[in-house]
Amino acid sequence: MEYWNIAILVGALLLFVSIVASDISSRMGVPLLLVFLVLGMLAGEDGPGGIRYDEFEASYLVGTLALAVIIFDGGMRTRQETFRVALAPAVVLATAGVVGTAGLLGAFAAWALGIGWLEGMLLGSIVGSTDAAAVFALLRNAGATLKARVASTLEIESASNDPMAIFLTIAVLEVLIAGGTSLEASVLVSLLRQFSIGAVLGLAGGRLLVRLINRLTLITGLYPLLAAAGGLVIFAATAQLSGSGFLAIYLAGLVLGNSRMRSAQNIMRVHDGLAWLSQIVMFVLLGLLLTPSQLLDVAAPALAISAFLMLVARPLAVSLCLLPFRYPWREHLYIGWVGLRGAVPVVLAMFPIIYGVDNARLYFNVAFFIVLVSLLAQGGTIAAAARFLRLEVPPPTEPLQRVTLDVPGHFEHEILCYEVKAGSLVAGRGVAAARLPHGVQVMAVMRDGLPQQTGPGFAFAPGDYVFALAHPEELAHLGKLFDPHVEPERLEPHRYFGDFILNGDAVLGELAAVYGLEITEEAAGKTLARYLAELFHGRAVVGDRVRLGAAELVVREIEKGRVTRVGLLLR
Repeated sequence: MEYWNIAILVGALLLFVSIVASDISSRMGVPLLLVFLVLGMLAGEDGPGGIRYDEFEASYLVGTLALAVIIFDGGMRTRQETFRVALAPAVVLATAGVVGTAGLLGAFAAWALGIGWLEGMLLGSIVGSTDAAAVFALLRNAGATLKARVASTLEIESASNDPMAIFLTIAVLEVLIAGGTSLEASVLVSLLRQFSIGAVLGLAGGRLLVRLINRLTLITGLYPLLAAAGGLVIFAATAQLSGSGFLAIYLAGLVLGNSRMRSAQNIMRVHDGLAWLSQIVMFVLLGLLLTPSQLLDVAAPALAISAFLMLVARPLAVSLCLLPFRYPWREHLYIGWVGLRGAVPVVLAMFPIIYGVDNARLYFNVAFFIVLVSLLAQGGTIAAAARFLRLEVPPPTEPLQRVTLDVPGHFEHEILCYEVKAGSLVAGRGVAAARLPHGVQVMAVMRDGLPQQTGPGFAFAPGDYVFALAHPEELAHLGKLFDPHVEPERLEPHRYFGDFILNGDAVLGELAAVYGLEITEEAAGKTLARYLAELFHGRAVVGDRVRLGAAELVVREIEKGRVTRVGLLLR
């Protein structure tokens, strides 16, 4: 009994310190996952904690469960609106990109470590996927907002490339265990079978789970547990039927996250916490499993492999995958650089040890080294690289709170809370003068903790909290009204978009005559919306720009996939 009390105390203390340390890491700009790794190492046998922990099988079980939770949460946070600009390229990156990265890295790792090419392919597969949560957490901490096309590509790719990396790792392991020396055509058949079963059961299971959530009347706190249990049932049942359980649970999460369902925000909040708990547990366990002194033996080749992955394998695979989609070169560079390794390699690095293959500990140590270098080098430069490559856009003003009207059958409206700040368009104006979008109704205004009467003579003041009933489609318009205009100078609207605002239906030839723009005869008869849509192959996003002589056209607003406002920046 005393042993279990100590075990609970140590486990709870590690979790507590990890969470508290997250605040310190965000202030210092240190990647959060790196903090969890270091805490595990400090608690391990080579650290002051001195805990000897080598339970790989238990860690594998915990890691698999944690990975399923993380992928489920990633699916729920992938917005369907992002598909317009990034679905096809992101899917190519999540499949062919992972295979290409694993193959290139595998060949180099085989040479650097003096092992067979199949063993090198195993290491490449283990570290083949990227971590969406880590990327966007670092960007949020740095206050950077990416262009929608880049953000959507990274989001969909990182959330959906895990099944391919897992499949490749297991496929190579099975060949090694069987004494094979090459991957046969049967691997492709197995891939198609697993992904087909996973896709069908994931989509069908997700829709069934949504219907179940909307039909049952439960205590509010049970809806997130129902969603989690349902997702894990889909995951385990699909794996039992020889399908890709990870693909299934990702697609189930995707269906849930893009459906109208009861207690949706409560489910999202709880699963956000579960995903973070899973990452903390996995990285602390990895730190405990690792013996840092063993890294010295592999430090030189592992550092070379890490550099090859970051500077050659990932960028080359990304460029080849994105080439047909004609992404601008700046976006090629950024997506190629932001290949942050995180949660998935943590679990996959345990697979060779569980399977009992030769050199298993070598793969584990090298994979850990690669994750560590990735977190330090790539994690520490994500925001700076976005600024250097001019891929930032002015951040939208988001509501402080969003509460969906949780009435059965009615999920069309939300109660949104905004803080009035000096410099915003609503500050100093009354409700009527603020020109709120049609259909938006102010429910309450709180000032100094007291509700205010919003009748004649009332005006919004800085520090007020405004609660409004609105449709989610009005978020962008409301964000502009409550925008305090305190962006950094480089993102100040006049500096970023230019002093002139043009309609998307303006004819380019007429504008050229007025402002002296340099255009071709073919483009003269096109509207700005059509010209920009053709130039960016139907994937124009806010912040896209094109130089026309001494001027630049900058996409300022997009509605339903069509450019509606364009900024004119005169140099």
